[in-house]
Amino acid sequence: MLDSMIRIAGIANESVVDGPGLRSTIFFQGCRHGCKGCHNPETWDPEGGSPVRLRDLIPKLRLNPLITGVTFSGGEPFLQAIAAAELGCFLKEQGLNLWVYTGYKWEYLLKNSMSSGFNELLNIADVLVDGPFQIENKSLQLPFRGSGNQRLIQVSESIKTGEIIQWQPTNSFVMKI
Repeated sequence: MLDSMIRIAGIANESVVDGPGLRSTIFFQGCRHGCKGCHNPETWDPEGGSPVRLRDLIPKLRLNPLITGVTFSGGEPFLQAIAAAELGCFLKEQGLNLWVYTGYKWEYLLKNSMSSGFNELLNIADVLVDGPFQIENKSLQLPFRGSGNQRLIQVSESIKTGEIIQWQPTNSFVMKI
């Protein structure tokens, strides 16, 4: 278990900007979207960053009792969806919530859910932040996203209803004590 390899650009421990509560954020390496004004262009090169075995990554996340969740950011986590889903399953078993940022739109992911690991990663995510960053829609006023076209989607509820159910701060995750 946790023998898969992923390529990451880095980790942010104790982040408060990548979802609600105190979180660990993993920045996946590799992205094909090439968004103008991207906050992390150093993550675009699929050969950049560092390869790491999932079991060796876990201790680097420093999952202390105050951490409420983990965020997969990028780069593009869906380019490494199989390993990301494996890691996400482990983290969910630890009682953590999972947010996944992607440049893909929800509709694209559902249409291509048979792609390698897409369905598995979608089904373990609590919230999906979808859509490419658009500099013309950039806003510093939006919680947990960079541009107004991006949506905070409650995954399980959206799958159940067949409609996009957006996450709202009133639906925030309860901090573990």
